Amino acid sequence: MIDSDQNFLGRGWSFPPTFNKITRQVQQVSGAQDIRESLGILLSTSIGERVMQPTYGCDLSELMFEPLTPTASSSIKELIRTAILYHEPRIKLDAIDLRLDHHLEGVVNIRIDYTVLSTNSRFSFVYPFYFQEGIGLV
Repeated sequence: MIDSDQNFLGRGWSFPPTFNKITRQVQQVSGAQDIRESLGILLSTSIGERVMQPTYGCDLSELMFEPLTPTASSSIKELIRTAILYHEPRIKLDAIDLRLDHHLEGVVNIRIDYTVLSTNSRFSFVYPFYFQEGIGLV
């Protein structure tokens, strides 16, 4: 759903890209949804992965198999803070909180509280970061 009153916040392809079967057009998002999806893309992209934007991304994958220590938690927060500072100018980062409810299963939920600068609206975004891939596979 596209909010025409918030197009000034940006407009782009939905993520993951989906297509409308009738119009054969790529689904697009705008406004706060565009920012939310942009954050998900930013956090899941490794630095150097994009050919035309070699500095874009957040190298969370470097910490994938590290034990969850206070140093690793600080590193996660700093990587996210830096990535948002350089690559998401539409928002002001308010807080980053690591939810450790499922850390024994290898999952840390990263909660990002932010304010959209042009509307002064506050939002939260939760990104699941998997410290261990393939848990529970037989």
